[in-house]
Amino acid sequence: MAKKCIYLSGPIMDASEGAAREWREAAKARLGAKFRLLDPMRRKFVDRQVDSANEIVEFDLQDVRDADLLLVNYSKPSIGTSMEVFYAAHDLGKFVVAYSQLEYRDCSPWMARYCTKILGSLSEAVDYIETHFAE
Repeated sequence: MAKKCIYLSGPIMDASEGAAREWREAAKARLGAKFRLLDPMRRKFVDRQVDSANEIVEFDLQDVRDADLLLVNYSKPSIGTSMEVFYAAHDLGKFVVAYSQLEYRDCSPWMARYCTKILGSLSEAVDYIETHFAE
């Protein structure tokens, strides 16, 4: 039986490379043995280059289509992350597990609506995924 696939969605543009990679590496360390993980940071695109903008979006959308569920870092507002969450949940009916330190009243109503579950930390989100989605 094939492993379930998780797309790692979260801020990249306007985030330091360290911040964009750190949580993804932690998620891969915890989930990599049980799941196939799609990390958009594996590509070597540079934000704000016109010739790569369409490729960035299309590759990310293809990862969302290929994934069984999303793990989302909702640490700050991010247009790309929000678009991926909406596409996954609304258009594709996928399960979206997010983690955020934001109080509920500070969350975008769109993120609160389209994230299936929002937990307080990466560790809690990973535990939730392991409990409900591991084979």
